Formats: sequence, C-alpha cells, structure tokens
Amino acid sequence: HVQLVESGGGSVQAGGSLRLSCGASGHTYSSNCMGWFRQAPGKEREGVAVILPGSLTVYADSVKERFTISRDNANKMVYLQMNSLKPEDTATYYCASALRGGSYLRGQYAYWGQGTQVTVS
Repeated sequence: HVQLVESGGGSVQAGGSLRLSCGASGHTYSSNCMGWFRQAPGKEREGVAVILPGSLTVYADSVKERFTISRDNANKMVYLQMNSLKPEDTATYYCASALRGGSYLRGQYAYWGQGTQVTVS
C-alpha cells in the first residue's frame, strides 16, 4: 500500500518562505519520479516541480528561481522549498509519485498525497 503524506503548509505573508515535506512509503521510492502539484480554488491542478530518480529537476515557469525541489532517498522524503512567495502561490499543494505517462509536469501519476494548504497574503 503506497502512501504519501505532506506537511509544512501554512499561512505566510508575501515575500516569505515555506518548506513542504512529503514522506513516501510502500513503493520503490528511489526509482520513481516525485513531484509537487497545486490547485487553487476554481482552477485546474498544475505541476509545480518534479524531481527524477537521478535528481534532475523540472520546474514550472511560474516558480523558477523561487522554488527548489529536493529528495532524500535514504529517508524516502521529497521537499519543496518555496521562497519569495506571492499571493498567486496560494493553493492546496499535493505530492505525487510514479509517473505513468505524459510529461513530467502534466502527466499521469499513480499516487497522490492528501494535500497541504498554502496561503500567501
């Protein structure tokens, strides 16, 4: 049984920082793509950042130079460091793993966490 659990969301003022964490269990973590996605009210879910098994990273244009994705294979964790946050970053952020098809930021992932809320004011 694969499980992804996010943490680290919260409320922050514009220009501030947050670090999201995602713990994975139940699958071959180190061989899977891990990604962060977000969905704001009334909007479609969008890919934010993805990290490949070899630690190559892919970012949405809207977060480049502000967000950093990283992974700790030994502890089956993936992180999203978010700096210079903007009100438009407000959304529920989801961790996902195991890309099954499509592009890294828009493809189909097999497993999803429950989400963590980020609010920037």
